Order: sequence, then structure tokens, then C-alpha cells
Amino acid sequence: MEATQHLTFTASMAIASLVFISAYIIVFSEVFHRTTSALLGAVVMVAVGEYFGFYDQETALKAIDANTLILLASMMMLITMLKPTGGFEYIGIKIVRLAVGSSVKLMVYLSLTVSIISMFLDNVTTILIFAPLTVLITRLVHINPMPYLVAEAIMSNIGGIATLIGDPPNLMIGSAAKIGFTDFVWHMGPIVFLTWLSSILVLLFTFRKELRSQQFEELHLDQNNAINNPRHLFYVLFALAVVIVLFFIHHHLHLYPAFVALIGVVIAMPLIRPRPEALFGEVEWSVLFFFAGLFVIVGGLEASGLLHLIGLQLAELAKNPEDLLLTCIALMWGAALVSAIVDNIPFTVTMIPIILSLESYGVNILPLWWALALGSGLGGNGTHIGATANIICVAEAERSGIEAARITPLLWLKKALPTTFFSLIVSSIIFSLLINYMSVL
Repeated sequence: MEATQHLTFTASMAIASLVFISAYIIVFSEVFHRTTSALLGAVVMVAVGEYFGFYDQETALKAIDANTLILLASMMMLITMLKPTGGFEYIGIKIVRLAVGSSVKLMVYLSLTVSIISMFLDNVTTILIFAPLTVLITRLVHINPMPYLVAEAIMSNIGGIATLIGDPPNLMIGSAAKIGFTDFVWHMGPIVFLTWLSSILVLLFTFRKELRSQQFEELHLDQNNAINNPRHLFYVLFALAVVIVLFFIHHHLHLYPAFVALIGVVIAMPLIRPRPEALFGEVEWSVLFFFAGLFVIVGGLEASGLLHLIGLQLAELAKNPEDLLLTCIALMWGAALVSAIVDNIPFTVTMIPIILSLESYGVNILPLWWALALGSGLGGNGTHIGATANIICVAEAERSGIEAARITPLLWLKKALPTTFFSLIVSSIIFSLLINYMSVL
């Protein structure tokens, strides 16, 4: 569909929006568990979509991103097999000893580690590894894991923006725009680096009261004694190494990330031979069904044409080359707003053909790709359901059984929204200063 085609706000869009908003209000109000709310919203969206003719069961099933769900389930199983080996304890003791009793250093070290790893391993996988590790670390020193889990989710999302493989939308953008790994890093790296620095300062300020009250004594434990099953640890680490290597090259081999993660599972399972009941029992099924529900709800919104309408409105600004910078900033903030409340993948999929179509008008679309990547990545930090990493941290806080660690929707908004806004402001300023650099490869 060309960018010049004008869509109007239809009755189907209004109905889909009403169901979407109602479902999200229930999720944020916590009247029911978020999984119950998401599944309820999904069923209602399909029902009204069938009745009014803009959505059906087949389209709803296609809207469920099986790649994401299988990737999550597979990585959860690998982490489950890693836990009994003592590998988490080893890393945990190492990090705590480096922090030398400072909660500020602990937050910085954890945030820096997840950010760097998220640049080379997608942020979802990184958080699946580090969220349970963080709970373990805080248990060792008897402090509340909540500030560290929130910070890790936010900073992993920011770190993932820097590279082609750090965040799923980046991979789609790179494929559509034919941008390579090196070019992506050189263009996004400086903005992400400065945004990261400003964001960690805002987080330290936001959590200053919690961190001030959470100083801890230096841990005097030998990390080498933490490993209780070296053989099984080697097997799982070998499987993870295979997965990480394949994550780097999976697009060249035409492998889905979900299939890559499954390869790791089928390598580890025959070697370790865990009881299937115990292994599958550790999978966070409530998280997976929550995402399935959200995919169906957002699918209804997409089927109604609303996401495409939003994309076209943003694209209209770019017809005048003089307004290119304004369009980039509008796209960045628009993508951030949408990504804070819906998954950023459908919006990215919607925007790609619209941006590509602008090239026929003589518009330099390169900076629009960077703006889309920044907005999609940063906006997900705005709400507790804005990014997969956020949901994993929220679920891990619940699993910890520590009431003070519980991350409510309002708590997330209070602690994460300032960082989200500030990171967008910083990114917009740097982007504006580097607009000439961002306009060429």
C-alpha cells in the first residue's frame, strides 16, 4: 500500500481500539492476573472481530508469534538445566564480590553486563539468564531484587538497540534496508552509548532511596565451591555456546531464533537427561499464554487497519525533504508511544513498506530506519508490558516470593517512565546533531 493512500478512522478501528483499551485497563488495574486479562481480551477481540467482519480465528492464530513463544520456552528449559549445576551461584558470588558492598556498584555492574550481552545476544535471552541470577544475588546479600530487575530490563532493551541482532525489529529493519552489522553498530552505537550513560544516571537517581537503604556487607564466599556439578555445567554451557554462535549467523542460515534455541535444548537434554515433567514444569506457562493473548489482541488492532493508519500519518510528514528531521523525530516518538503499549514487532512490520515507498518520492529514507529502531527499542521501557524483557523481570520478581520485590504496573510507571522520557529526549538531541551522519552509510 502506497504512502499516498489515505485511510479514514473506521468503525472497525473504533471497535478494535475499544477492546484493546479495555483489555489494557484490566491488565494495568490488576483486577485479574495479567494472563487472565490478556486471554479474556483475546477471546473478546476475536468474538467482536468475527461479528463485525474485521478479524477471524484463523487470522488470530496467525497473529500469535510462535517464534517468540518457542524461543522463550526453549531458553527457559536451558536455564532450568543450568540452575542445579551451581553456575548461577558462581557468577552471583563473583559479581557481589566486585560490588564490595555497594548497591550502586551492583546496579551499574548488572546493568552494564546485560547491556553488553544484549548487543550480541538478543535482550530476551539475556534477561532470561540474568533475572533469576539477580534474584539469587540479592538473596545472598539479603536485599530487595526489585530495583535491579527493573534496571536490567530497561538497560538490556537499550543495549539491544545498538546492534543488528540485539532486538528483533533491528533485524527486520536491517533486512529491509540492506544494512549490515558493522554499519548498524557505527550509526547506532554513539547514540545508544550516550543514551545508556544518561539512562543509568536517571535510574540511580530514581532508585536512590532504595539503594541507600540496601548497602550490604562484602561477601566472603569462594565462588569455586559453588559449582556442584561441573560435568552438567559443561554440557549446558556447550549447548548455550552453540546457541549463541547460531544466533550470530542464523539469518545467513535462514534459521528462526526459535529453532536455534531448540537446537540447544536437544543438545543438552540427552546429555543431562532431566525428568521431562520437572523440566517442563519450570517453564513459565503463564508468561507464554500472556504473550499469546497480547499477540491476538494486537493482531485485532492490526487487522482493523489502525496501525497502518498511524504509520501513514507519520509518513505524510516525510513528503517534504526539508521536514526530514522533523519526520524522524516524530517517527521516533510515535514508535516509542506505540511500542510502550503494543508489541513493537507489528508496528515495525507495518512501517517497513511505508518507509520503503517514500524512496520513490526522492526521500532519503536511511535516517528514518534509525529513528524507527530507536523509537521501537526505547518505547518498550515505558510500561511493564512494553517489552518481553520487562514481563520476564516482573514474573521473576513474583516467583521470588518476596512481597517487597513485587513489580506492579504503577510501580513500573513510576520508576521506568522518567528514564524512558529522558532517554528519548537525549536520543532526539543526539540524533538531531548527527542527522548528516545518520543520512549516509
